[in-house]
Amino acid sequence: MAERNFSATRLPGFGLIAVMAFVALYLPIFTLVAYAFNSGTSIAVWEGVSLHWFSKAWENESVKAATLRSLGIAFCASVIATSAATMAALGTTRRAAFKGQTFIYVMINQPLMVPEIVTAVALLIFFGVVKAWTGYQGLGYLILAHSAFCIPFAYLPIRARLEGMDLSLETAAADLYAGSWQTFRFVTLPLLLPGILAGAMLAFVISLDDVVITEFVKSGGQDTLPTYMLGQMRRAITPEVNAISTGLLALTVLLLTAFFLLTRKKG
Repeated sequence: MAERNFSATRLPGFGLIAVMAFVALYLPIFTLVAYAFNSGTSIAVWEGVSLHWFSKAWENESVKAATLRSLGIAFCASVIATSAATMAALGTTRRAAFKGQTFIYVMINQPLMVPEIVTAVALLIFFGVVKAWTGYQGLGYLILAHSAFCIPFAYLPIRARLEGMDLSLETAAADLYAGSWQTFRFVTLPLLLPGILAGAMLAFVISLDDVVITEFVKSGGQDTLPTYMLGQMRRAITPEVNAISTGLLALTVLLLTAFFLLTRKKG
C-alpha cells in the first residue's frame, strides 16, 4: 500500500483547534456588530434592537469630519503608494537579474518587517524636523507617512501580477516596432491593471485603518476616524463607537472582497 501524503488536517484535535481559533478571532467582532444595534446606552447590556446609534453617528459632525479626512488621506496615499509600487515592480521584474536586487526587495518591504511603532517614531522625528524648518502643519505629513507605509502592500500584488504575465505579448509588440512607451501603454498596462487596482485597494484599506502612525504624525485637529474612535474609548463609551466600527468593518470587508476577486486565478 502506498504511503499517504502527510496532511495536518489528519492530526488529532486539528478540527477542535481550528474551531477554537476561529471563535477567538471572530466572536469579538460579531459581538461588536451585534451590540451596534443595541437600543440602550450600555455596550455590555442588551436592551433591544434599534438603529439609533447608527443615526446618531451619521448626525455627528465630528464623525463626518473624521470620516472625510480619513477617506481623503487614504485616497491620496493609495494613489501615491500605488504609483511608486508600480514603478518599483516594473523596475525589479522587467529586466535581467542584477547585483543588489535582493537588497532592493528588502528595502521596499521594510515596513512589513519592522514593527509599526518603530516606523511611527522614525516618521515622528523626521517630520518634527521638517515642521520646525518649514512651519507647515497640514495633512501633507499624514499623506506622505501613509504613502510610505502602504508602498509594500501595493507592491506585492503588482509584482505578483507582473511575474505571472506572459512576456510573449510584449515581445511581439517589440517585434512589430512598438516603442517602449507604446508597449507599456497598449500591452503591459492593460494586463497589469487588475494587479494595480488590487494594490490600490489594499493600500487604501491599510491607510484607512491605520492608528499607530497616524497617532504619532498628526497635528491637533487632524483626527482620522480610527484615532477619533480611540479618543472616544478614553471617555464615556456608548454603542455609537460600535456603530462606527461596524460601518468601517463593512467598508473594509467590501474592499477586501473586491481585492480577492481581482487577484484570484481564473480556471
